[in-house]
Amino acid sequence: MANQHADLPLSLTRQLSEFVLLVLILASMPLVRGTTDPSDVQSLQVLYTALNNPSQLTNWKSIGGDPCSESWKGITCEGSAVVSIEISGLGLNGTMGYSLDLKSLRKLDLSDNGIHDTILYQLPPNLTSLNLASNNLSGNLPYSISSMVSLSYLNVSRNSLSQTFGDIFANHSGLATLDLSFNNFSGDLPSSLSSLSNLSSLYLQKNQLTGSLDVLTGLPLTTLNVANNHFSGWIPQELKAIPNFIDGGNSFDNGPAPPPQPYTPPPPGRSHTNRPHAGSGTPTARGSNGEPSHSNKGWTIGAIVGIILGSIVIALVLLLALAFCIRKRKRKDTGARTPRSRLSVEKNNVNTEVQEQRLKSMAAVTDLKPPPVENLMGERVQVKNGSVKRIKSPITATSYTVASLQTATNSFSQEFLIGEGSLGRVYKAEFPNGKIMAIKKIDNVALSLQEEDNFLEAVSNMSRLRHPNIVTLAGYCAEHGQRLLVYEYIGNGNLHDMLHFDEDSSKTLTWNARVRVALGTARALEYVILVILCIPLPLYALLSKCPF
Repeated sequence: MANQHADLPLSLTRQLSEFVLLVLILASMPLVRGTTDPSDVQSLQVLYTALNNPSQLTNWKSIGGDPCSESWKGITCEGSAVVSIEISGLGLNGTMGYSLDLKSLRKLDLSDNGIHDTILYQLPPNLTSLNLASNNLSGNLPYSISSMVSLSYLNVSRNSLSQTFGDIFANHSGLATLDLSFNNFSGDLPSSLSSLSNLSSLYLQKNQLTGSLDVLTGLPLTTLNVANNHFSGWIPQELKAIPNFIDGGNSFDNGPAPPPQPYTPPPPGRSHTNRPHAGSGTPTARGSNGEPSHSNKGWTIGAIVGIILGSIVIALVLLLALAFCIRKRKRKDTGARTPRSRLSVEKNNVNTEVQEQRLKSMAAVTDLKPPPVENLMGERVQVKNGSVKRIKSPITATSYTVASLQTATNSFSQEFLIGEGSLGRVYKAEFPNGKIMAIKKIDNVALSLQEEDNFLEAVSNMSRLRHPNIVTLAGYCAEHGQRLLVYEYIGNGNLHDMLHFDEDSSKTLTWNARVRVALGTARALEYVILVILCIPLPLYALLSKCPF
């Protein structure tokens, strides 16, 4: 009995210790799970789905999961951030998805797989190493590469990339290896290659590149392969001295390079001094008092007259510019106090004069007046006691989700790509209800921070543009850091295609049709200029870049 009482405290102690241990384990679980940054988790889930949920990527999940604490295959983390993705040679298929918003990612290696479609347009901005070699990628190098200033290694070899790769290397002074080989790139080498001050290895073989190699002179190259292209001209001696230089399969000139053209001195009559030219043997004639003779007086008078006339022209230009600025400022100061009826009368008078001139020159064409400018404002201005207050107008365009636009464009695939501009690419979108639209996928790198912040204000202004010669903005998307514009789809091609039907003479536009096209374009530009004069300056920078 005494032994039982002695064992009781020991048993109670053991149970208490087990309970405390269980509480500690449960308390530590939230610290172990959910350690990865949520935006990084979402980006990896998007990539996993775009790659068709491959079983090779062990521990990866399309919903839930934690890459850092669960050791997703190929993922390396530092703290809560994903810094490396290395999943090469796993036989992966699919695409790169539509978003890889990994701000801390430094290394991305998807090489030796079967990934197809275009390269992700918005690549992680802080990459130091990007390897997409040996896939089935098509299209062109995305513009976002131009902002990846920390890049030291770039390899997109053995794909089906095409077109010219543009001036996107101006800010890559740290790039050491660039491999663009075994693709279908064409055109001349861009001048921005001369900015790669640390480039040691450049591989350009097996493409369709043309022009000369002069832009590569001055680079610290130790390996240069330009074989099997369409380069021409003379190879600079500096490049021939590169230890590993391969140039076969081109159209280079084999003979010695021509010597530089000798310097040709200016003709004596254009001399700006009174000293005789070397070798002329004839001193300048001078009078008895040492002044230049009459022949030199003519040149001096001509120069003086030219200087006077130039000064007058510059003065007139400055006066006109000053008058324009004063008038514009005066109009801006009095614009808020001017009754709307007066503005309408003045605009109608101006439009009447313009119409009369147009009707005289082109009586067969009906003129279209732009709508009142005051209806175009994305912001209404109220003036009270001398103070100005802006009232933001609601957005009339439809708001779309990224998922719906991704579905309509097959994850922004190459087959739906219909154009590309300075702000991004344009895709044809086919919605489930049968409606076809055009999607402008804006590259955030091409926008300044101010333009990106004012995106919704710009959408509000653009959604109110109404003109028969301007494509209407139907919707927009501003989810997950994406900026997309949805326009009505025009299926008859662009203006250039309409004007230049070289292959089909039956579709050649008549002269009258071309005049109508020119007038329609002029009316659209007139309308846009009126809009730009009425919108706030920060919005102009974004609005002026959008496809009207």
